[in-house]
Amino acid sequence: MHRYGTHRVVEPRGVLPQQALLLDARSPLCDDEIAIDVEHLNIDSASWHQIKEECGSDADAMSKHLRTLIETAGKMHNPATGSGGMLVGTVAEVGKDRDDVTVGTRVATLVSLTLTPLIVDEILHLDPQSEKVKVRGRAILFASGIFAEVPDDMSDESALGILDVCGAPAWVTHLAEPGMKVVVIGAGGKSGLLAGVQAKRRVGPTGRVLGLCWPAATASDADAVGMEAIAVDCTSPLAVAEEVLAAWGEEADLVVVCSNVPGCEGGAILACKTDGRVLFFSMATSFPAAALTAEGLGKACEMTIGNGYMPGHAELALDLVRSEPALWQRFCG
Repeated sequence: MHRYGTHRVVEPRGVLPQQALLLDARSPLCDDEIAIDVEHLNIDSASWHQIKEECGSDADAMSKHLRTLIETAGKMHNPATGSGGMLVGTVAEVGKDRDDVTVGTRVATLVSLTLTPLIVDEILHLDPQSEKVKVRGRAILFASGIFAEVPDDMSDESALGILDVCGAPAWVTHLAEPGMKVVVIGAGGKSGLLAGVQAKRRVGPTGRVLGLCWPAATASDADAVGMEAIAVDCTSPLAVAEEVLAAWGEEADLVVVCSNVPGCEGGAILACKTDGRVLFFSMATSFPAAALTAEGLGKACEMTIGNGYMPGHAELALDLVRSEPALWQRFCG
């Protein structure tokens, strides 16, 4: 169990780091760990949205709130959403049993900040309009913690934005098939755009991809990458279902939920065929609400948690952005 970081759990003992209330981020490096000098945090979208609302979009208040969360838990774990994000930094120290990375390598972690021991000495820059926070700090990556080298053909901020949601297109690859009708809820956001483009590639010319967007201004991004973009309040189940039926005359084979706000479970389930699938790739999802809503609607659709990891997910997402000009403009332009 040591490789999973259980030795750094301070409270309560016996749980995994993600469940812990407090992690030890200050003890010396173990033989199978990596220490990273942290340069940027990328707070996940659901958490950022919640913190921004709580702090009234005030940068100083948001900085103080983030520092408090990290100092209290020894990691970036927002108790309001249960989510965190990921980071970019430079490998500063490598345990003697690690041979997969060298000191000085710039990396992006592909595991959640909710399980990553973290110290932030200073927040150097925070813009309420961007989830990317420039910091000076130190993080520990366990033996089980996956990472990717930061690509040299894009900025750190761009790489952070892509890698933070790289599981979305990988899960779409796994679930979408030629000829399917796919709905993406929250299609104008980062994960929604990647999921929508990959869905279009998977369903081919005989399939269709409908991007549901809110606020309405985000529909232009979904439209730019080739989705059938519609502006609709995705927290309104009836409105979502009506838009899907108006567009196609039937429900979707696959619904992908990428919205960063709670309350999208009902619309996703109503918009899905009884024998279809719903992929919840959103930390704002209430899984009890999803299960009970499906039960109440008499829907037997299969519901999948998009857990953020699939083999090859980082490379797939980066290559997707590189190969799609509209995505490149959105993430790297």
